[in-house]
Amino acid sequence: MIQFGRATSEADLNQILDLQRQNLPEHLSAEERVKEGFVTVSHTLNLLKVMHDVCPHIVAKSNESVIGYALSMHPKFAGKIEVLWPMFDQIEAIRPKVRNYIVMGQICIAKAYRGQGIFRQLYQTMQAAVQPEFERIITEVDVVNTRSLGAHYGVGFEDLATYESGGHQWKLIVL
Repeated sequence: MIQFGRATSEADLNQILDLQRQNLPEHLSAEERVKEGFVTVSHTLNLLKVMHDVCPHIVAKSNESVIGYALSMHPKFAGKIEVLWPMFDQIEAIRPKVRNYIVMGQICIAKAYRGQGIFRQLYQTMQAAVQPEFERIITEVDVVNTRSLGAHYGVGFEDLATYESGGHQWKLIVL
């Protein structure tokens, strides 16, 4: 049985980092990146902890093992991850100004558990956990990550902007 909720321990955070490492582009073949998707940012345990202390991350667990996660990133961390600076610039440029939002900093599901509705349930759990403090969840997806983009649209995300940064084209999307 898969359980959904907030990460509750450093062991959870370390398991998030393990799953993250497995799904970075440098650990996947080109075919896997197209078919399965990938994650872009590599976090440190310290940064993950600090982010978690402000707004706890959401995890899916099977037998006490983290098999999926959705990272919560409060806007006050906008300057902490260089690759995300352009995303926060885009959010700030939107008019009318976007207020009352949290950034979903990264979502990932272990390969053996994909296609089972875990992605959708992670977002439903996140929405329930962050409301009423945050009314919107914003994230960005590399347009070449078609699996992720399709999954996000499938749970109700809508486009805010498309922009280029670091040689990649990004979709800034909101739920």
